[in-house]
Amino acid sequence: MTKKSFRLPFGRPEEALGDELSALREENHQLKRAVEELSILNELSRAIGSSLDSEDIIRKIVDRSMRAVQAEQTVVTLVDRNANQPMKTLVRAMTSSAEHPHYHVNENLLGWMHLYKRPLLTNDPTTDERFRGLKWDQTIRSILCAPLIVKSELIGVITSYNKKGQGGFNEEDQRLLAIIAGQSAQIIENARLYEEEKALVSMKEQVKLAAQIQQDLLPKAPPRLDGYDIAATSMAAQMVGGDYYDFVRVRDGRWAVCLGDVSGKGLPASLLMATLQATLRGQTALEQTVRETISRSNRLIYQSTDPEKFATLFFAVLDAPGGALAFCNAGHEYPMLFKKGGGEPARLVTGGMALGVLEEFPYEEDAARMDPGDTLIVYSDGITDAVNEFDQPFGEDRLRGVVTEHASGRADEILNRVVAAVKAHEGGAPRIDDLTLIVVKRIA
Repeated sequence: MTKKSFRLPFGRPEEALGDELSALREENHQLKRAVEELSILNELSRAIGSSLDSEDIIRKIVDRSMRAVQAEQTVVTLVDRNANQPMKTLVRAMTSSAEHPHYHVNENLLGWMHLYKRPLLTNDPTTDERFRGLKWDQTIRSILCAPLIVKSELIGVITSYNKKGQGGFNEEDQRLLAIIAGQSAQIIENARLYEEEKALVSMKEQVKLAAQIQQDLLPKAPPRLDGYDIAATSMAAQMVGGDYYDFVRVRDGRWAVCLGDVSGKGLPASLLMATLQATLRGQTALEQTVRETISRSNRLIYQSTDPEKFATLFFAVLDAPGGALAFCNAGHEYPMLFKKGGGEPARLVTGGMALGVLEEFPYEEDAARMDPGDTLIVYSDGITDAVNEFDQPFGEDRLRGVVTEHASGRADEILNRVVAAVKAHEGGAPRIDDLTLIVVKRIA
């Protein structure tokens, strides 16, 4: 009896139908997976699309990513672009579905991402040739990592650890995490830029307030002394500066005249400037000698500032009725005392080193005299060091020439002429330092 093969309706063999059923099951699985992925991506898009809070956005990305790939833990790590070390990272959020140690992306894994900028999957990191010799935490069984890329720049990574269950991550998990990373990168970057912009606006407001406070610390106007014409100005190279000038009444017709230049620029310099002003005013009120005032001020500045902070200072006490000038120059530019009869101006040099360099220093004081018709010019190095487009400094010779040419004018006229000459010399070159100038003229 001949054996006949069994056929199903339509004349199709059982084996062929089984293959088609398997194919249908696989296609159905793929469709179901696609629907789940679309649902996850749609949910994630709605959750993070309208937020500008980077912390909230990253928490939602971590939560959805961990559930999407069935991981025990997921971490989002952003590259710190402001760090001195470009490989340094900021761990911004992590979530764990179980009691496990909090894992951090190590430098080797991040370095691989910087180099290749593509998803990474390993279900046995201890034997992975890409990380030979690297010691992993023993509880890490599998790793899935996808780069966050904006305009070809790596801004961070999403890393999932340990697939739930016995198996490891698969290519579907890798593709899904890569899609989530691609969808999230620009949103994270926009949120971060928005926060940086807000921080910048806030910082500008604080700097603006600091500039106003600093301006309020300077004298509203020079003192009006019988027989003297005085003018002063200070212009910061940045919004806030480190130059300082002051006039402090002592008694019996005596006035302290000082001009200082603290190290550094911007806010740190302005804070030291305020400290210097408070220190000098406090010490001047004690009516000590000029040398004692500077010595004690130096000690206080040294004790209250960092080692790299210091300030140059010219400090003098003018006996207005008699014209006697006791002074100490602590590492500052040498003021010029122009005599009525003309000739080279006297330079007020005696003193010592800048304040705050050494806790104890034997400062010296000296004396000069202002006769009717004499003019005293006290200035910061921002005047003489101002450069033009050819990097040529304004220099002492130009300063001396401007003052000599306008010596017969009022104090404010001399001051304005000097400032105008410095600005004309600078031309379009950016200002590199604060400009501060005091003109004291004894009326003939």
